Order: sequence, then C-alpha cells, then structure tokens
Amino acid sequence: MNIHEYQGREILRRHGLPVPPGAVAATVDAAVAAAAELGLPVMVKAQVLTGGRGKAGGVKFCATAAEVRRHAGAILGLDIKGHRVRQILVTPAAEIAAEYYLGMLVDRGSRRVLVMASAEGGIEIEQVARDNPQAIHKLAVDPRFGLLDHQALHLGLHLCPGDLPRARQLGAALQKLYAAFLAEDASLAEINPFIFTPAGDGLAIDAKINLDDNALFRQPRHDALRDRDAEDPAERQAREADLSFVKLQGNVGCLVNGAGLAMATMDLVQYYGGRPANFLDIGGSSRPEKVVSALRIILADSAVKAILFNIFGGITRCDDVARGIIQAAGELDIRVPIVVRLTGTNEVEARELLAATELVPAATMDEAVQKAIALAGQAA
Repeated sequence: MNIHEYQGREILRRHGLPVPPGAVAATVDAAVAAAAELGLPVMVKAQVLTGGRGKAGGVKFCATAAEVRRHAGAILGLDIKGHRVRQILVTPAAEIAAEYYLGMLVDRGSRRVLVMASAEGGIEIEQVARDNPQAIHKLAVDPRFGLLDHQALHLGLHLCPGDLPRARQLGAALQKLYAAFLAEDASLAEINPFIFTPAGDGLAIDAKINLDDNALFRQPRHDALRDRDAEDPAERQAREADLSFVKLQGNVGCLVNGAGLAMATMDLVQYYGGRPANFLDIGGSSRPEKVVSALRIILADSAVKAILFNIFGGITRCDDVARGIIQAAGELDIRVPIVVRLTGTNEVEARELLAATELVPAATMDEAVQKAIALAGQAA
C-alpha cells in the first residue's frame, strides 16, 4: 500500500527522525495561509502516489506569498503520470549543505531487510543504480540483532569519510528508519534526501513509504492512510471483493485460483508469445459471486480481447466456478471469447454445466493458453 509523502513524514516523526513541520492544503487559499503560519520561504510539493514530481513541475520553491498562490494554483489539478494532484504539502524551505539517500526494503534474495545508503541524495535511486552503482552502499540486516550501532556508523562513514559528527547523525537516522520500517510493517522506506544544513543539522525533508497490506490485521490504523481516490479502480474493487489483482499491459485476461498457478499461467502466456492483461487470483473460495466480481473487473479493461480461466480444483470446486461463469454471462455484457480449463474437484459436473454454453473448452493448461492467445489475436 502506497501512502503520500506527508503521511510518511508523520511516521518518520513518530519514530524520532528529524522532520521539518508542514501542512497539507487542498486549495490555494489554504496553501497561502499555511505558508504564512510556517514562515517564508517554503516549498510547495504535489502529493501524488508516484515519483517524478519535480520533473513534472510538482515541486516549487516559493519566496513570497504571491509565488505560493501562483505555484499552488498551477500544481493543484496537475496530472503527473496519470495521477491528478488534489493536495499539496507546504513545508519550510531548508538551506542544503549536503544531501544523502537513505532507504531500505525487503530483499527476497537474502530474506532480510536490505539497508541502502548513498551520498548521491536528491537523485532517484534507480538512476544512481544505473549510472554509478558503486555509490550505493548496502547491508542486509540480521533480523536477530537488528541494525547495530557499529554497522550504522560504518555506513555513515562511507557516506562522509572523515566527518564523524555527520556520520553519527546519518547512522542514527538509519537506525531510526529501520525501527520505523519494522514497527510499521513496511515493504519500502526511503528518505531522499536526508540533508544537512550549513549549521550541521540533519533533516529528513522527503519520505516515501510503502506499507505491507498483509499486515493490516495488526496495523488497523494503516487502513485510514489509504487514498482510495488515487488507487486504480480495478485494484480497489478487487480488494473489496477479496481478490488478488494486478493490472498488466497485455490482452489475455487471466482468472486463476492460487497465486502459484496464476504466476505459472502468466509465464505460459508469455512463453507462447502472448501478453497477460492481469494477475488475478480468486483464492481458495469457489463462491459464484466471487467469479462474477472477478469477471467484472477483467471486462472493465478494454485491452482484454480474450479471457482465460485456469482452475485447478482442490478446495475450489470446479462446478461452483462453472456456476459463477454462467451467472456472470447472464449479468454481464461479455463480448470477448472465454477459454476454460477446469480440472480437479467436481470437474465432470462443471463440464456438464458448461456444455450448453459458447465457452471454449480446453483439456490441458497448454491448450487453454494457446487457444486464448489465438483468440485474442483474432479479436485484436
């Protein structure tokens, strides 16, 4: 779950990181009032769930109230990579003597939290990784001990050799960021940049935090951080229907039970030269209503030219899935071909239910995938 910068800053502040004050505004007048209260000069920053705000004109320095009014008016309503700006963050401008990147994420390879730090702050870390990978210092943290003092200081000294006071501040910031990462069940946490003022004060002037949806049962307050208006409508509908869904760029809609089988299905679509339009896992439930919800989400994507059902019935009953497909055909305007492969629990009953329909049957997974790709190509 992505959250906005201002929400990430509050999380960092709660865990003891030095974060400058700020105020969120949804109107130009509110932005001007916030700037007056905080004191000029200020930064006006678009709050959208995507990167590249500065390049798109979504981050502006304002020395006067007139500039706040002008820039706030230009940023509110701005489209940044398909995200419309509805809120802006107003925060005091800081004089920067040096800036650094501090971040961490869950690393599947090491099965640990990977801490990353770079002296090239203010630049997107992906660009640093491409242009100057040796500038990124990494440490996979042992979960038994956490980020130890000497490890954090060592990373700080890598970033500013010979400057012990600054290295200590950086090390302390990394340890607090690590504590926040664990306590909030984050999957990604970045401060870019963490700056030092000419007086030597360290400040986290930006925050990007992704929270793990799977931990919502123990982090109930995180649900209030979700910006439902900014989410992809299909992914929001899928979550509300208890479906796992990720939109992709292909034209073969995939409806599968089980995450592993869904991944294998997408791989096979790619293998045979097709392009999956989505990842969609209906899980172990075989309720017809869930199948209807899944089909409704897939059909909302105009790029989908064929739909592939790939069901392996263990807990999921094939006949219930078949009933869901029949129910959906009666409720929805389905204008694309549907290929169905049903095997497992009650598959004979399922085939009998679907025998009178116009669905395209398939006996094997390979056959189903190849038929779906061919039909998608014909529809395109």
